[in-house]
Amino acid sequence: MSWHAWLLLGWPPAVGRSLSRVDPLRAPTLWQVELGVLRMWHRVLFRPETIGTCTAHPVRGTWRARLLQWRPLRFPFLLWERAVAPWDMSGLVSGRERVLRHLLAAHHDADQFLYDLEMLDLHPGAIDELGARVRAVLDGTDPRGRWLRDLCVYERYHEDLWAGLQSHRAGTRRSDDPDISFLAYLAWCAAQPATPAATWRAWREGRWRLADGAT
Repeated sequence: MSWHAWLLLGWPPAVGRSLSRVDPLRAPTLWQVELGVLRMWHRVLFRPETIGTCTAHPVRGTWRARLLQWRPLRFPFLLWERAVAPWDMSGLVSGRERVLRHLLAAHHDADQFLYDLEMLDLHPGAIDELGARVRAVLDGTDPRGRWLRDLCVYERYHEDLWAGLQSHRAGTRRSDDPDISFLAYLAWCAAQPATPAATWRAWREGRWRLADGAT
C-alpha cells in the first residue's frame, strides 16, 4: 500500500473495510478516495466558513456556547468527546460510535448531517440508536444533554437533527453535493482518474482540477 495512502487516509485498511460495505458498483478505489480527501482539505483551507458555522440560528445564550462559538476553542473539546477525527477526513476510518458522537456533539449546518446519516446506514441498527440518543437530549433524560447542546453552539441543532433523521428514514432527503452527501462523495470519488499517473495526465491536459474534479 502506498505511502501517500497512509498519509492522506489515516488508516487505509479501515477505509478498505468500510468500502467493502458499499455497493461494489458505487465504491471508488483507494486512490480515488485520496483525491476526495484532498478535495476536503481544499474545502477546509479555502471554504472554512462552510464548516462548523450556522446560517439559520443564533448562538445559544449560555456562557459555554458563547465561548465555544470560537472554533479553535471548540476543537479540543470535540477531540476530548471523540466527536471529530482530523486524520479521517472522509469518515471511512471512523467506526459506528465515532459517527454517532460526531452527529451528537459537532455542529452541522443545514443538511450537512446527511453525510453522516448515510454513513450510519452502513451499520445495522445505528440509525435507530441515533434516534434514541437524540431523543434523550431533546427530552432532558440524557444527563449530558445540556453540555452537548452547548458544544453544538447554535440553537435548535438537535431539533433539526431529529427532523433530518426522520426525513432520512422516510427517504425524502437527498443531495448531489459531495460536501453534504456521503453517497454524492462516493460518486465524486468514483468519477475521478483511477491512478496517480492518470490523474497527473488529466491535470496536465486541463481535464482535472482539485476543487472541481474530473471534467
